[in-house]
Amino acid sequence: MQTLLRFRGRNLTEEDAIFIRAMIAANPRFTRNKLAGLLCESWGWLRQDNGMPRKMVAKGLLLALHRAEHIVLPPARNMQKHGNPLARSHAQRRAPHPVEVDSSPLVTTLVALGPLTFFQVRRTPQEALFNWLLASAHPLGFVRPVGEHLKFLVFAGLRPVALFAWSSAPRHLGPRDRYIGWSQDHRRHNLKYISYNTRFLVPPWVQVPHLASHLLSRMTRMLPREWEKMYSHPVYFAETFVDPARHRGTCYRAANWVLMGRTAGLGKDDHTKKQNRSLKDVWGLPLIEDFRERLLSI
Repeated sequence: MQTLLRFRGRNLTEEDAIFIRAMIAANPRFTRNKLAGLLCESWGWLRQDNGMPRKMVAKGLLLALHRAEHIVLPPARNMQKHGNPLARSHAQRRAPHPVEVDSSPLVTTLVALGPLTFFQVRRTPQEALFNWLLASAHPLGFVRPVGEHLKFLVFAGLRPVALFAWSSAPRHLGPRDRYIGWSQDHRRHNLKYISYNTRFLVPPWVQVPHLASHLLSRMTRMLPREWEKMYSHPVYFAETFVDPARHRGTCYRAANWVLMGRTAGLGKDDHTKKQNRSLKDVWGLPLIEDFRERLLSI
């Protein structure tokens, strides 16, 4: 059957559009949000392994079909009053609330720092502290993640000394894809088994030699187990970007990560094939010995 459009690596056909048109017609009072939820219930690939619906993905799919005039969605409600939250800039979105943090200099050795404790803080009261540290101390600032993601704070006693943000991996990443050696079908089926380290912060007032590589090693050992707790599936591989104009990736190298290559600087939504952003080094780390075998299976 003819493909109407391609969305997140999947071909949407006229049969899919007919199903959605019938769903809309059968529920004339449903908002776009409710239709997205209903679609998640109907299509298995719009549900996470832990059963939670991928409503943002479903909303994007419906909007793409609507814009291509394959379906007609009901009018968006309260657009004039509230605007489209998906179209707002990061600066316009609600910023994290300030949280009091002890930012006095912490200059010591790794041994003298004492025991370090990792806490997964997403959906906990400590998430506010995580968000504020990221917004106030990380050079790239705070962004609200979508999709599968975890947030970790690391404490030395009562003081936070680092944080890690992990999320779903980007779909297309040349150096990573070549390193693994998988096909498009492999990537579409198994991308969920890769975790992307979107942020890693040791606050500037924490000055402890070798702390960063030590934390990376401990973090990646516990990551598959923590991911499975939240999403009912593990991860087998970790990846991240490093801006070579600002950093050399020393802590990643010291923690046995592999430099897989460099991005093309195109961005995920590029259609021009011309560089439109800075180049980034792409680092990766196998989290289990047979990672490639698992990522190449369907």
